[in-house]
Amino acid sequence: MERRATAAEHEAMDTPPSGKVGYRQLSVRFRLARTPIIREHHVWQGTLAIVIRWRRWGLCADSNPLSLQFQRKHPCNMKEFKLYVGLNPDHMIQVLHAGLRDDATPETFSIAHVNRDGVPFPTRCIKIVPLSAHGQSFHISIWYVSIAGIMEPSYVERIRVRYDEHRETVVLCQILKHLRERRLLTPYQSILARSQIQFEHPVVTSLHAALVLQGNWDEAEALLAHASSAGLFQSYLQSCQPHAQWRRLHGVDADGDAPSKRGGHAMCIDPDNGHIYLFGGWDGYKSLDDFWVYNIQTERWRVISHNTALEKNGPIARSCHKMVFDTKSGCIYLLGRLGDGDVMPVRPEDEEALRRAGERVGPRGSTAYCSEFYRYHTRGLDAGKWDLLSFDTATSGGPPLIFDHQMVMDCEAQVLYVSGGRVVDGDWDSPKYSGLYSYSVRTSKWKLLQPVQSPCSPTPQPALLPRFGHSMVLDPLTHTLFIFAGQRDDKYLSDMYAYDIASNAVSELFGNFSASGGPDACFTQRAVVDATLKEVYVFCGLTRAQQTSALTVLRSDSPNWVYQYTNPAQPGKWTQILPEVALSDGGGDGDDADEGEHGRGKARVGLGRGEVGQSEPLVPLPRYAHQVVYDERTKKVYMHGGNAGEGRGAGGEEKENEEAGGASGAATRGGESESGAGGDGAESGDWTGGGEESSRPGLRETRLDDFWVMNLVRAAPEEVIRQAKYLIRRQRFREMCEEQPAVKALRYLQTEVSEVVDHTNPEETSVFRSLLTHLLSPSAMISVGEPSIPSREVVEREEPPKKRSRPNTPDGVWTNVIDGEDDDTPHASHTPPESIPRASMPGKRSRAVLQMDEDPVETRLREEEGRKPVSAERFSQRTDMFERLLAFVGEEVKQPKGSLLDLVDAEDGL
Repeated sequence: MERRATAAEHEAMDTPPSGKVGYRQLSVRFRLARTPIIREHHVWQGTLAIVIRWRRWGLCADSNPLSLQFQRKHPCNMKEFKLYVGLNPDHMIQVLHAGLRDDATPETFSIAHVNRDGVPFPTRCIKIVPLSAHGQSFHISIWYVSIAGIMEPSYVERIRVRYDEHRETVVLCQILKHLRERRLLTPYQSILARSQIQFEHPVVTSLHAALVLQGNWDEAEALLAHASSAGLFQSYLQSCQPHAQWRRLHGVDADGDAPSKRGGHAMCIDPDNGHIYLFGGWDGYKSLDDFWVYNIQTERWRVISHNTALEKNGPIARSCHKMVFDTKSGCIYLLGRLGDGDVMPVRPEDEEALRRAGERVGPRGSTAYCSEFYRYHTRGLDAGKWDLLSFDTATSGGPPLIFDHQMVMDCEAQVLYVSGGRVVDGDWDSPKYSGLYSYSVRTSKWKLLQPVQSPCSPTPQPALLPRFGHSMVLDPLTHTLFIFAGQRDDKYLSDMYAYDIASNAVSELFGNFSASGGPDACFTQRAVVDATLKEVYVFCGLTRAQQTSALTVLRSDSPNWVYQYTNPAQPGKWTQILPEVALSDGGGDGDDADEGEHGRGKARVGLGRGEVGQSEPLVPLPRYAHQVVYDERTKKVYMHGGNAGEGRGAGGEEKENEEAGGASGAATRGGESESGAGGDGAESGDWTGGGEESSRPGLRETRLDDFWVMNLVRAAPEEVIRQAKYLIRRQRFREMCEEQPAVKALRYLQTEVSEVVDHTNPEETSVFRSLLTHLLSPSAMISVGEPSIPSREVVEREEPPKKRSRPNTPDGVWTNVIDGEDDDTPHASHTPPESIPRASMPGKRSRAVLQMDEDPVETRLREEEGRKPVSAERFSQRTDMFERLLAFVGEEVKQPKGSLLDLVDAEDGL
């Protein structure tokens, strides 16, 4: 029986994707209200594709909409295929590229139902394109296809109307942009008057009129302040490359104590009360079970327990574990362990503590591999007490005993998520890994969400390979888990996945983010997320000189990264976080600072607390097996401890560590091991056993106890306004060189233009000096282009015009084309009339298609204000300058990117 949408669902249907509810909740409705569109189609395929079309409109759901099944194992069965959907067979988009197993088990796929702008679209046609069969040189068979979606007419009609309106808006905005650039202002204003779209922000429209049409430079500069007040520069500022501003915290408790040197410990934060909790770890000799809390406001530590193993239901000493904080209940949840007894015989004096903690001590003195699950109360009647929620989570459907896993919590839903980790079972020669689990606090039930999969087994969606020493963060606003990097067997990983909790769907964002401008493949890196800013901050750990090498590297430049995303299911952008410029030891003018790349000083680093003879470091020492938490309210990152590598000194030289054990990795301590078999939280001592550290004879690791806070510093709006004024005043100066006396133009250059130049920037200063050439050769002014505005660095980096002879350019004419640079520049859309393509028809004289003459609307405004007419060349140059200013404005409030001209040469274009 067909299920009809409820009133609440109808309300969700009418909510725009950019509204408060968001399209994610809309997609959940699709899942709840799915109805079979095509119930059964038994088909045999030997041609190129199957196109399924139905008479009624249908909207594919985002959860389990497509199921395929074979009758039996056969070499003709389809192995790999692509799926396309659309409104008609001539215009379809790819929504799936996947593979099938060669068996009779049904496989279900999730199909995208929103476009890149987040707008839901209806589907009327589905095309299945088989790519290969399981047997070579065989025709391809598809035995069974089932499609699920929503077919309720009123619902689908609303989606169709909204999607059509979206397409009309996109097309009209491109047309409006093209008309205004071509000086066709009469049809431009006519379309704006007759349509109901908002082409751009009113301040941007006023800026175009002041700069391009009127040449009112003072008004254009005044509008920059209005644009900043309206938040139009915020997106650009957020996308600029940030700098890290670190500060060392020296808090201690009443006795002058603080957490000792360690790695592989666990931390979590209570953002409401400003408390950071720290537990356990490995100090190079033994596992720890001390429990601390840090008060952010008073900047002081307080020890909660020196030995939690002595408390009722308290956890024994461990490392490589994870903790999360529940903001609703004020409870801390703790899971995982790599303890001393897991990898070496238990000392007689420790057996009693193990038994009190619920551990079974084996006949040879080793502990049973039980995965205990703890809860600690920070407030309420049970404040200060531990609960042993489970003696062994594996017996209740949860993960086995693991270390170097990841754990996050959705506090609103009261659900924990545990990903990966290496299984502790005593067999260190054959590594085993755990899958993705969820734990409901309300029902106390575990659920396996993503089982452990082999890298070679075909899967209906991107394979989320199990791993350890990786990162996982939760975006609670979109209910998405980001899982990336880590290690599997002997390989460091550089992949990244987005797991949609609502649909249980996995999207591969990067197969290799290093090739997409991201960090190197790394192990034991730390990551935190800011869901409101849609940013993930990554603090890298161990890397390898080569992926096939067993040589791990702790890089001396300690690269940290920010990952920015708009749609969590689509690849975002990686940007490296730059260090602060180092000052001299005395904090003076920095003349003695080492100059790094781009003129930035090399930041000073230092060891942990208590080192003698070291000046106060400006940035933390490169490390791994450290711990990081993030306060989303204050936008601050807190980092503690870790391992600085073997024999590492304060100079910060790059250290390399030979792995012991190769792929099998005879176990070392997790969390700090450099062995490649290890994990994320403990370290090797004089034994091996499956962790992150493997010490070589004669070398000891440098463990740290320093505590840091970091702010990300980005350019202020005032810097954007300065750069924008610089662009405007340069244009004004160039026009003054042609229209006014040279003395007046020179005075303007020396005063007004110089005022907005960053004279500490050599490149910007060089461009400023080159402007003097326009006084000497004003007629060549139109030939001089403008360097593009950088999208990631706020400081503009430009090359001065260079003299260059070209086949069609007389000697002595200045051009901004650098030797070796391609001639096809991205500013060809504003070419003067002589370069606009001419129509050529048989029997008719060729003439310019568009003359770029003054439009009647522009003539009327000019006569009212008593201005001189603007030439076609001047109009094109001002338009180009206007688009350069738009680089500072967010995409959602300005004209669209691209050009209608690009459709001519595009595939299936005009």
